[in-house]
Amino acid sequence: MVTIQVQNLIDFVAEVFGHAESSPEEAKRIATYLTTANLTGHDSHGVIRVPVYIRWKKTGFVVPNQTAEIVVDTPSLAVVDGKFGYGQTVTPQAVKIGIDKCKKAGLAAVALRNAGHIGRVGDWAEMAAAEGLVSVHFVNAAGSLLVAPFGGVEKRLSTAPYCVGIPREGQDPIVLDFATSIVAEGKVLVASRGGKKLPKGALVDADGSLSEDPAVLYGPYTPEGARDHTKGTGAIRAFGDHKGSGLAFICELLGGALTGTGATSGGRRFANGMLAFYIDPKVVDTSHVFDAEVSRYADFIRATKPVGGVDQVLIPGDPERKTRAERTKNGVPLPDDTWAAIVNTAREVGVSEVSIQRATA
Repeated sequence: MVTIQVQNLIDFVAEVFGHAESSPEEAKRIATYLTTANLTGHDSHGVIRVPVYIRWKKTGFVVPNQTAEIVVDTPSLAVVDGKFGYGQTVTPQAVKIGIDKCKKAGLAAVALRNAGHIGRVGDWAEMAAAEGLVSVHFVNAAGSLLVAPFGGVEKRLSTAPYCVGIPREGQDPIVLDFATSIVAEGKVLVASRGGKKLPKGALVDADGSLSEDPAVLYGPYTPEGARDHTKGTGAIRAFGDHKGSGLAFICELLGGALTGTGATSGGRRFANGMLAFYIDPKVVDTSHVFDAEVSRYADFIRATKPVGGVDQVLIPGDPERKTRAERTKNGVPLPDDTWAAIVNTAREVGVSEVSIQRATA
């Protein structure tokens, strides 16, 4: 395990993307969002993604320095084409459009199509919450068959994230952000690179047997080699049986089919689609009780008597706040295999050995 200080990690990852044709602004933006995912404890959406992002760039799956295009524009709705730009570039552009429209109309919807991997969806809920807005996000990943629907053993769904953000006055927002599978694909990636092991039965093999072995999804792999989810014989399982499977299906239809990204299927170019709704609570909350009621109910939930072995009942966002504070102070821990893969990618794009050594100083 190697631990890297936050600013060192941001600077190093930015240098990697700067050597891969991203502008300094884009490189810093990607590095910041990826590192933020690590800070919140979502290592699956953090800097472990650097090798695959660079691989996608080399193959033309993602295009640096894109500006999202508005293809439908009404007072309260927009359709935005990300043109396969990095998700960390085109998604905040789309979210800003939604925020601006919502502030004028009270309610807005934005359909983002053809975005590169948009990372931790909670980032975009937090962006809206910082402007005082509630947001709801349905996401899919076209071309990323990973998850078996309830009752099946074959990949038919993406991990299809769902996210809700609720602002709070003077406090961190409440953010619910989860894949509709038992684990996100990135958590299988983390496990395959020496990180946290998968929960029991997270994967299902072609014969219906349950497994926690990443090779079920990826097939055989070497420690520092690429991971290809098309090579494995199995799939990730949907969470909550028919409930998670059903919600994933809806995310595919709204985040994928409706946005124009397309619902997930084999042979498609990878792209994230996101249908997001933005609500101004000040317009709805005519009695001005919403924020106080959110605080009251959050405290009510936290005050629940815990079962044995649990310190406290938490609400969405609590674990991330704790991890962010710890890692901001102490640095970001990365498994040796993860760091080695990132360093190899850095060397491939021409980052100097001096910069590599500086990152761990």
